[in-house]
Amino acid sequence: MFDPMGAPPALWHNGPTPGGFYNFPAIQTRPSEPITHSKSPVTTATSVIALAYDKGVVIAGDLLASYGSLARYKNCPRILKVNENILLGASGDYADFQYIKSFIEQKIIDEECIGDNIKLKPKSLYCWLTRVMYQRRSKFDPFWNNIIVAGIQDGEPFLGQVDKLGTAYTDRAICTGYAAHIVLPIIRDFLDKNPNPTQAEAKALVLKCMEVLYYRDARSFSKFQIGIMDKEAGSSIEGPLTCEENWEIALVAKN
Repeated sequence: MFDPMGAPPALWHNGPTPGGFYNFPAIQTRPSEPITHSKSPVTTATSVIALAYDKGVVIAGDLLASYGSLARYKNCPRILKVNENILLGASGDYADFQYIKSFIEQKIIDEECIGDNIKLKPKSLYCWLTRVMYQRRSKFDPFWNNIIVAGIQDGEPFLGQVDKLGTAYTDRAICTGYAAHIVLPIIRDFLDKNPNPTQAEAKALVLKCMEVLYYRDARSFSKFQIGIMDKEAGSSIEGPLTCEENWEIALVAKN
């Protein structure tokens, strides 16, 4: 008998509970271990920059993960190709990002139906992540990340951000971390003058912004990745690339 208020019938004992719409990732612990909550991030990564242009999106982030103030790990990629429609970038706690990455990959596997030619869309992933992040925040154990979902849906570029509280918004240009303070004004000024940039213009601007971050952000690094999602050329992730360095400007500023 089907019990709408109780457990699912035997046939569905491995499936979702009736009325359950989301399968939230569970906290993995051993039976003998207490459940602990992370009160603050430990190994963190800094800014991610994302910009929409006329036919797609560009997203970039450096490869540094800092242990407090120590530039500890210098090969930590944070730009992820989810599928042919979606690129994802994250700043904040790197261990949490790795965990989020693992269950997104599992979600892709679980929902794959070979032959139907239907792929997870960026707005769907964006909406799902808002529920996941808010659910963990409600348990007072948030994922300490700001996540940018970038992609193309219905032929149009899409950019959305979700933070550790589940707060979310969409825009044509999104920056996390320190870049939200010093780089986003540069991008917005550029878009005011050129509201519909090409891929080459958008990529050149993002490269310039990564250079600005390297000079100004103490937690940034000269090596970075840049991902491009284009509705005609498809998706690609380039890197590691290296910012041009010219520290003579520090002497000029001092004088």
